[in-house]
Amino acid sequence: MTAIPEAAHSIAAMIDKHHASKTEQPRQHLGASILGHPCDRWLWLSFRWAAREEFPGRILRVFRRGHHEEGWIVSDLRAIGIDIRDTQGAQSRVDFGAHVGGSLDGIIHSGVPEAPKKKHVAEFKTHSKKSFDEVESQGVEKAKPMHWAQMQAYMHGTGIDRALYVAVCKDDDRIYTERVKYNKEAAEGLIARGHRITLSDRQPEPISTNPSWYQCKFCAAHEMCHGGKPTKHVNCRTCAHSTPRADSTWHCAKWDAEIPFEAQIEGCESHVLHPDMVPWKLDTEASSMDEAVWIIDGKPVRNGEPDAFVFGSRELIANPSACAGGEQVLMDMRAQFKTARIVG
Repeated sequence: MTAIPEAAHSIAAMIDKHHASKTEQPRQHLGASILGHPCDRWLWLSFRWAAREEFPGRILRVFRRGHHEEGWIVSDLRAIGIDIRDTQGAQSRVDFGAHVGGSLDGIIHSGVPEAPKKKHVAEFKTHSKKSFDEVESQGVEKAKPMHWAQMQAYMHGTGIDRALYVAVCKDDDRIYTERVKYNKEAAEGLIARGHRITLSDRQPEPISTNPSWYQCKFCAAHEMCHGGKPTKHVNCRTCAHSTPRADSTWHCAKWDAEIPFEAQIEGCESHVLHPDMVPWKLDTEASSMDEAVWIIDGKPVRNGEPDAFVFGSRELIANPSACAGGEQVLMDMRAQFKTARIVG
């Protein structure tokens, strides 16, 4: 007897679509969890919300499973006498200033068998079988340097000189634990790197200029770094008017004001694309404080608050060639209908 074929709009597909449709707010700070990322430019573009990783619903469900695993790990640790606090909804935070910080999975006050009275930063990770085997055989510093860097930052921020790394294999539920020592030099270097990146007005050099480099090929910023594409995102952090400050605020030069977090997400009509987030040449002589003039397809295109002759950033991202084309019918429509915009 043959099985009934899976419908195109199956339950699994609908569930994945549901998860993929959820829009999460971008992270406000540069997180300690990514301070060990190998590419300075990716960290800068990520912090600036210019490049964002987009995951299908299935992968988002995988992340959800990892999040739920934290509660089970905490329960298991407590069951064997480990005193772990500040977990899940009550997590401790570390703030290194200048937009760099993070949240800990927990703080162990006592009960780790190798050092029963010593405090530890707790870090939990779930792994595929292949990834778990690598950590088990090589240790966390070599196999997962970003996880190691994350713990170094947390230890530095809490003043605790040991961390307990707990890895769980999603395939067979094996557990691997490792005590990690605090490395002051490494931790300070990571935090200094974070500050340098968050406070930089210009993008750093990429890890490679080769588009086929293995660390670049599947990066969410590949089209920007190697494909000559502009950012897809319009928000205050992709705007040339905004500047991150050392007190972890953002300042807008256009309005001479601090930008609240919620306002940063949407941006405003006066948005001007940051020159490091577009592939076009800037005409510095024609540009002003309020507008940029880009050379697109050999023609000057004004970018700023839209009117009959100025194109908004969303228009330029949607169809730069149409904005540069200057077709009379488009110009007439934009002049006649004040809210008319190019959308594709």
